[in-house]
Amino acid sequence: MRRVHEAKSSKSQESSRIRAGQFGALQNPKSVQEVSKQPARAAEIGRFAKTDLRYWLAAVFQQTYTRAGGTRHVRNWAAKIQYGGRRETFNLATPNKAAAASKAREIYLNLQSSGWDKTLEKFKSKPRSAPITLITVGEFVTEAKANLLARPKTVESYCRAFRMIVANIFGIEAGPSKYDYRRGGRQRWVAKIDAVKLRDITPEKVQKWKIQFIRRAGTDPVKLRTARTSANSLMRQAKSLFAPAVLKFMRFDLNTTPFEGVPFEPRQSMRYRSSFDVEQIITGAQDQLPREQLKIFLLAVMAGLRRNEIDKLEWSSFKWKQNVIRIETTRYLQPKSEDSIGDVEVDRELIKIFREFKARTKDQFVIESDVPARMEATYSHYRCERDFTLLIKWLRAHGVPSSRPLHALRKEYGSQVCAKHGIYAASCALRHSDIAITSQHYLDRRRRVTVGLGNLLNQGRSNKDKQQYFA
Repeated sequence: MRRVHEAKSSKSQESSRIRAGQFGALQNPKSVQEVSKQPARAAEIGRFAKTDLRYWLAAVFQQTYTRAGGTRHVRNWAAKIQYGGRRETFNLATPNKAAAASKAREIYLNLQSSGWDKTLEKFKSKPRSAPITLITVGEFVTEAKANLLARPKTVESYCRAFRMIVANIFGIEAGPSKYDYRRGGRQRWVAKIDAVKLRDITPEKVQKWKIQFIRRAGTDPVKLRTARTSANSLMRQAKSLFAPAVLKFMRFDLNTTPFEGVPFEPRQSMRYRSSFDVEQIITGAQDQLPREQLKIFLLAVMAGLRRNEIDKLEWSSFKWKQNVIRIETTRYLQPKSEDSIGDVEVDRELIKIFREFKARTKDQFVIESDVPARMEATYSHYRCERDFTLLIKWLRAHGVPSSRPLHALRKEYGSQVCAKHGIYAASCALRHSDIAITSQHYLDRRRRVTVGLGNLLNQGRSNKDKQQYFA
C-alpha cells in the first residue's frame, strides 16, 4: 500500500509540473538568448527528450516588442528549433501554450523525417503581412470601415475629416473639381489622398496643420473661436478611426497614430445668449412665410426639433390628444442617438395649427416635398433642402445672425424652457443624453440674482448733494 501511495504522489507531482508549464506566467521582457540561458529554464528543458511534449512546454516562448516606451508580448507562442546544425524560429500561431507545444513537437518530428526544405515549405510558406510602412491612407480607411460599427453617415464623416486633414498637410488641392461627383473630380482627388503613406502622417505634421488652420482665421476673436472649434471637431472625428477598440481588430499593428500626443484646443464656451426677439420673429413668420417654411419654423422654435427630425417627420408622430410629438426610429428617420428618442410636449395652440395643416394634405410627411427620402445616403440628405435654404435666408434677414439660424431656433426653444422651468426640464425637452451637455449651453436663471446692496446708494445724501452729483 505504501508503494502505491508513493506512486500516486509522484504521479500527482508530475501532473502539477505539467500544468504549471501549461499555464505559467508570460516570459519576462528579455531577449530569447537571455531567457534560454536561464539556469532554471535550461534545466527544465534538459530533463526531457525533444520528442517529449514536456520538452516543448518549457521551450516555447512569446516574442516581445516595444511600444509607447514599454515592452509588450506578442499574443501567439513561438519556438526556436535546432536540427542538423541549423536553427529557425517558428511562429506557432496560437495563444494556447499546450497547443503551441504540440505544434512545435510536430515540426521537430517532421524535421527528422523530411528535412529542412519540406518542413519550411509546410510550416513557414505563408506570406507575412505587409510591413506597417507600406500602409496607405486608403488601405487604412478601408480596414477601419470594416471594423467600426456605427451609422454609415457617421463613419463617412470620420473619413472625410481625416482625408481633409491629410489633404491640407500635403497640399493636395483640386479646386472646385473636388466637389464634382458626377464627372469623377471627387474620385480623382480622393485617390491622391488615399495614396499617401500612413507612416508619413506624423503627430508633428498634424500639430503644424492645426496651428496653420487656426492662424488662417487672422486676429478676429470671433473667427479665432470658430477656427478652434472647427479644428477640434475635425481632429475628434478623424481620431475616432484610430480608437483602440477599432485598432485591436485590424490586420495592421500600428506603433503610433497620427494624432498621438496632439492636444486639442481649449474648449470654447458654447453658452447660448439670445440675440433676437423670438416673439416678434414668431409674429412675423405667421404673416410672411409660405406654408411649408412656416411648418419648419414652428417645429424648430416651438418644439426644438432638429433639422433631420423635421425633414423626416411623419403625421403619425403627432399624438393629438396628449399634445405630444413622438420622435422615434422609423423607416425614414434614424434619430441622432438613442437618447434622442422621446416625446416632446408642445402647446395646445401648436397642435391645433398642425391639425389644420394635416386636413389640407394627404402626404405622409409633415413637410411636403417632391424629393424622396434617401435612406442609404452616407451624407446629410434632406428632402426639404429648398425650403430649408429659403427659411434660413428669411431668418437672417429678420435678425437671426447665427451661422446656423435654423439651429439657433432650437437653442432659443431650449433657452425659453430653461428660463421658465429649469435646466432639468430643458435637458428632457431637448432630449440631451446628459444634463451636463445642457449645462454647457444654458444657465438655470429662473430667479434674478443681484448683490442686494442697491438700497445703500441713496442713504446719507441730502437732496442738495444729489442735485450736485447728477448735475
